[in-house]
Amino acid sequence: MVVLHIAVGVSVLATIWVFCEQTTRDKLVRWWSKGLLWRFNIKIVTFGHAPNGVDKNCMVLANHISWIDIHALNSVTPVRFIAKSDINTWPVFGYLARKSGTIFINRTSRKDTARIVETTAEILAKGHNVAFFPEGTTTDGTELAHFKSSIVQAAINAQSKIYPLALRYPNPDGSINPKLAYAGETTMAESMMQALRTKQPVVELHFLPTIDSQNGSRQAITQQAYQVIATTLNL
Repeated sequence: MVVLHIAVGVSVLATIWVFCEQTTRDKLVRWWSKGLLWRFNIKIVTFGHAPNGVDKNCMVLANHISWIDIHALNSVTPVRFIAKSDINTWPVFGYLARKSGTIFINRTSRKDTARIVETTAEILAKGHNVAFFPEGTTTDGTELAHFKSSIVQAAINAQSKIYPLALRYPNPDGSINPKLAYAGETTMAESMMQALRTKQPVVELHFLPTIDSQNGSRQAITQQAYQVIATTLNL
């Protein structure tokens, strides 16, 4: 069922996607993401106010644990993601990310960061919503890595509203479930199989109070987002 659903997504992107208005694309992304998570039996639990169809020019800053993060957020509120450039080379998922408008960045190049800031600011100014993971990597959910602030400059330039988002994968007893993490030496195939084997997997999306991008430097804003996410996750 998972393979068939992915094939449907590829078919949509290869055929009707280019002819669709943005509102239709958002509906398709949300439908497909919900369908993928349903096939993995992953339950989404949301807290707070997520950007919706009325909220435009928003940047979501989230901690990063798994490939599931992207689809969980898109199932609630479709956004364009900023992702590391090697995802572009992934079989199938790279194609899905590329065609759906993912913005790829080479994190080892300072020059490329400047390009991404400019591109992202333009996308935000046009009314699109963007999300990225300022840790720059995944963790197993039991820690929170340092947040990098450079891309937050795009939100400042575009006068965007910033949404901190705390992602958490709980066990039934409330403790953190590291089995759903896509971190360390775990391969994509292993992570997907682990998700399929997990009984009643859950991902929590905590949308936290928004931050005014015009109220401080990018470093101060990023640190503020880090603190509220860390507090929510009790890390």
